[in-house]
Amino acid sequence: MSASPSRITRRLESASPTAFAVYAISASFCTYFCMYAFRKPFAAGNFEGDFGLLGLDLKTGLVISQIVGYGLSKYIGIKVCSEIARAQRGRALVGLVLFAEFALVLVGLAPGSLMAVGLFLNGMALGMIWGLVVWYLEGRRTSELLLAGLSCSFIIASGVVKDVGRWLMGLGVPEPWMPAATGLCFLPLYLLSVWQLDQLPPPGDEDVAARIERSPMVGVERIAFIRRFLPGLLSLFVLYFFLMAFRDFRDNYAIEIFQELGYGQTPALFTKTEVPIAFAVMFVMSLLVLVKDNRRGLLGAFAIMLSGMLMLGGGTALHSAGVIDGFSWMMVVGAGTYFAFVPFNSVLFDRMIASTGAVGTAVFAIYVADALGYTGSVCIQLYKDLGQPNLSFLGFFERLTWSLAVLGSVLLTAAAAYFWSRGRSTEGSR
Repeated sequence: MSASPSRITRRLESASPTAFAVYAISASFCTYFCMYAFRKPFAAGNFEGDFGLLGLDLKTGLVISQIVGYGLSKYIGIKVCSEIARAQRGRALVGLVLFAEFALVLVGLAPGSLMAVGLFLNGMALGMIWGLVVWYLEGRRTSELLLAGLSCSFIIASGVVKDVGRWLMGLGVPEPWMPAATGLCFLPLYLLSVWQLDQLPPPGDEDVAARIERSPMVGVERIAFIRRFLPGLLSLFVLYFFLMAFRDFRDNYAIEIFQELGYGQTPALFTKTEVPIAFAVMFVMSLLVLVKDNRRGLLGAFAIMLSGMLMLGGGTALHSAGVIDGFSWMMVVGAGTYFAFVPFNSVLFDRMIASTGAVGTAVFAIYVADALGYTGSVCIQLYKDLGQPNLSFLGFFERLTWSLAVLGSVLLTAAAAYFWSRGRSTEGSR
């Protein structure tokens, strides 16, 4: 009998940890990168017109519709992604994206504000993809490196797929059909990447010894986890409520902000800003793999996130003083955003569980944070259009940047102090 694919990758891991890491990063990166081709291309369009509800314009209504679907999926994912068995993950990844493409076809067929129905269903399908992919990577000795590579996918993909969408519209693809056409371009690579990802073996004995065994969590275990770390988690969840809203606002209205800054006609605009940010984030995050003690590794993750808050405030101060131009400011703010954002979706909760010895999975904590974060995103979208309708996208974004820089610095400092006091050194025990 020939060796199964998981045995082959297990042998690869034993023979060459570096080659295994490259394989795992490539498979997970491509999977999530391609998923973004089904989620973000519509943001490259202007979708001018009235939404017909609450006085919103059409694009804002469409953005909110997808975020509501995506956020609702995160709430569902708290249970589903925490409990799903390994054998079901690959099939779920394929089925969810096929449904998302079907929803984008509905967007192309629907007139005006009815496109929101398709985008709501699209968000519902895609909201659980991240958790399913992270399941393959968490709880390993090299999780920081693997998750840093995975996190680069959504930083780069958000810009690239929007540039692809703009390119397709330049070829004559109608704006309503552009999202479905972009997704279709990436579907074959997505299916191949999911198959490669599903060949990864579960963490081995040495991984479990270093990072605590990860297993699906039932309801009682999830409640116990929240109660055990409630003060620290509360600080993190409040921060993420605003951080996700900020990140989504920058992502969804980047074209409008760049136009106000005078860069609207720059070719491959999003790729030029996001690719350097992705490599910077991956480099810094991957350094955490060198920190073997989980308590210090958690503190390192907090330090990276706090530096992101300082970049938000410092970059905006330099731009206001005329020291840097608008393009450089958007890059600095983007880097600061992802320095704070990426650990939430990868190493922060992985190191937290390992340093405290808690029974659980990082996917559960990530999905609680995500559910609250996308709720915040909807609230900020509505506040902008209903509470500050006369304020430009650029003006609103600048105020939001200042507020997040101050609030984020306070909350991160409080959370870091709490989890440092609850953690334990693991370097000596190993």
